[in-house]
Amino acid sequence: MADGTFGTLAVVGAGNMGSGIAQKMASEGFSVVLLDGDHEKVSRGLRGIEKTLNDGVERKLFTAEQVREILSRIRATTRFEDLAAVDLVVEAVFEDMAVKRDVFARLDAACRPETILATNTSSFPVGDLARATKHPGRVLGLHFFYHPAKNRLVEVVGGARSSAAALRRAWTLQERLGKTPIRSKDACGFIVNRFFGPWLAEAVRILDEGIADLPTIEAAARQAFGIGMGPFELMNVTGIPIAVHTDDTLGAAFGPLYGTPDRLRRQFESGRLWDLTGESDASTFDAVADRLAGVVFYIASALVDEGVGTIEDTDIGARVGLRWRRGPFELINHYGLPRAAALVDGVARRWNVPVPGVFARQAASGAAFAFTFVRREDRDGVATLTIDRPDALNALNEAVMAQLGTAFRAAAADPAVTGIVLAGSGKAFVAGADVRFFIKNIEAKNIPKIAQFTRAGQALLLEIQRCRTPVVARVQGLALGGGVELALACHYIVATPRATFAFPETGIGIYPGLGGTQRTTARVGRALAKWLVLSGETVTAEQAAAIGLIDRVVPYEALDAAVRECIARGPVTSRTPPALPDAFRAIASRFAAADIDALRASETRLGYKAPIALRIAADLIDRGEGTAIEQGIAMELAHLDEIFATADAYEGLASLGRRRPVFKGE
Repeated sequence: MADGTFGTLAVVGAGNMGSGIAQKMASEGFSVVLLDGDHEKVSRGLRGIEKTLNDGVERKLFTAEQVREILSRIRATTRFEDLAAVDLVVEAVFEDMAVKRDVFARLDAACRPETILATNTSSFPVGDLARATKHPGRVLGLHFFYHPAKNRLVEVVGGARSSAAALRRAWTLQERLGKTPIRSKDACGFIVNRFFGPWLAEAVRILDEGIADLPTIEAAARQAFGIGMGPFELMNVTGIPIAVHTDDTLGAAFGPLYGTPDRLRRQFESGRLWDLTGESDASTFDAVADRLAGVVFYIASALVDEGVGTIEDTDIGARVGLRWRRGPFELINHYGLPRAAALVDGVARRWNVPVPGVFARQAASGAAFAFTFVRREDRDGVATLTIDRPDALNALNEAVMAQLGTAFRAAAADPAVTGIVLAGSGKAFVAGADVRFFIKNIEAKNIPKIAQFTRAGQALLLEIQRCRTPVVARVQGLALGGGVELALACHYIVATPRATFAFPETGIGIYPGLGGTQRTTARVGRALAKWLVLSGETVTAEQAAAIGLIDRVVPYEALDAAVRECIARGPVTSRTPPALPDAFRAIASRFAAADIDALRASETRLGYKAPIALRIAADLIDRGEGTAIEQGIAMELAHLDEIFATADAYEGLASLGRRRPVFKGE
């Protein structure tokens, strides 16, 4: 659309990838045009989408009505002329350069000049495809991973002539689709396939060299990388021809280390799947794991050295796209630099290639790789600080809070900065504190460390609240616990309709400790603050705006413009509460006067919460009303030793995501 928002999207190619991409787009509410060369192909693609969605109904992921609505948003066609009004097209035809260039030439002629043209290629340079068009600035890469309706990873690839505006819009769309985007340079294999293809090839070489048999390689890989399927099963599932094509392409670009082993090519030519039967031999697990890890360490370091991707995006790609337990650089740290260096040196000697500079420098330093979890981007005087742990839903831990503090103070002190934005990457804003930190320190009986973390967090949020430069929370998705508290410390909170807000703490045995019992009252009043904090009720963005918890709700594509409008107003220190809708007035009436025992008796939802946490949270809200924020957060801090020493706190935190906790009030 002319205003930069996305209305109708399109996919060219109705095979497994193309139909999956179309399904995801339609599932997220977009109108989609699905195009293929003949009616049978596009009909087959639609049938595949319907089958996948109906499988989702059986698994209770969708209702039958939702499936009908999703399918109604997809329009099939064989005519490029039907793409004249779309806002973005993803090309997902098979990997043949001539075919893809023809598709892009036809898209260039059929679509409006402002339509973004994206390729889902896994191997060809975006720049080569852009040369088939008259408007190369709108051509970029969006490399989805199988199955694209389920796998959240997308590599966003800018070609040499891709415009910054097109890349920003494409990135925003991926977040709108609930994807986890990472940035890749336009290089063969991009980030993930660059090391994943050789990882598969190395497994075949290990088999061919007789180091281990196939079942052993499978089992060793599953154990070492924390995955459900080993390399041979993955090739069987995703297609041995795809593995051969990937390695052929990488080998042509980077040399023999990346090439296709003869044994793999013979398996492809035979038309047979790998035989996975047999028992594994644990005595050779370490040898197999070391060979596989060595190739990954070498190639991941090489692609970072070349500027294809960052260490952070490389690890996110492995964890999200491949579902590895650890990314390559986390795994290097886990192995330890001396052991990892020996493996990388072995790869370098075996293939007569130099050790990548980024790895050599790190090994010489003796220090583990350090990760950046908060990135800063300045544009037109606005500094956006993005918490970048998308696969952990941007949960707050010691490293994140320390980096956020450093980045925030630098932005606040920068005379060129007229506004500061706090944001989260991926589908969440911030999903609270990292509970593993709490569990670890409770088990170590180190409650003072939890108090130290909380005290530092409170100090940072107080700095944000007091900042003379306007600070806006850009909430595009899930905000839980500490994430809501971080947003509440900002001068403004702007959200998309998909954002949700909740305080889950009393349901996991604790209470909000970063000002949640205090700033919530300042926003919505004592009664609704009690409802939110004690019940843990999730509210939508529209509901949050209706009660004054947040300031604005805007469509996703208008989010950044709304943020800038807030910045232009300057910091705000007080608000007039909105007139409450009837439903919320009734809730406020129930929670206004009742003490915690009466509330527990009358509110069924509170029966599932930790009694001690409820009592402390209710008391903090009552005593905090009308109190200076400094005093209020000091009261929160004063009860930390008490709450984290309870059996309920450990029960709630340790059971999270596994089962409903059983609280005993002790």
